[in-house]
Amino acid sequence: MNNIFTASESQKVIQRIQQLSPTTKGLWGKMTVAQMLAHCNVTYEMIYENIHPKPNPILKLILKMFVKNAVVTEKPYKKSSQTAPAFIIKDDKDFEAEKKRLIDYITKTQKLGESHFDNKESHSFGALTKNEWNTMLYKHLDHHLSQFGV
Repeated sequence: MNNIFTASESQKVIQRIQQLSPTTKGLWGKMTVAQMLAHCNVTYEMIYENIHPKPNPILKLILKMFVKNAVVTEKPYKKSSQTAPAFIIKDDKDFEAEKKRLIDYITKTQKLGESHFDNKESHSFGALTKNEWNTMLYKHLDHHLSQFGV
């Protein structure tokens, strides 16, 4: 798995984001490109912002048992796979604002580095290793950037 914590890999992902335009169409799924960027930002909001309610202990246990492995292992996501309610973006979004937010989050994450994330508590899955964080972050971005052809 590519390492999102390295400057070179973060820059490659940012370059892919820079190739998007407000009119870029998805190869699958229903989201617009602006909605996709907002969707990707949710992951980082859960890390850096206190705007999404945390799951209760029972739901967190269920997420750890049944969802975590799909998210933190290298097995790619299926096209048009189901997502958690917090990640569903239905309203129109400002492409440039969402693009800037995502690039800023990626840059912040890379600068904090993998040691900052090693055994850091995730919003939904409990403590994750730096490798699990990397896989979760990179795989999600790669999936959606590929969805939009970049």
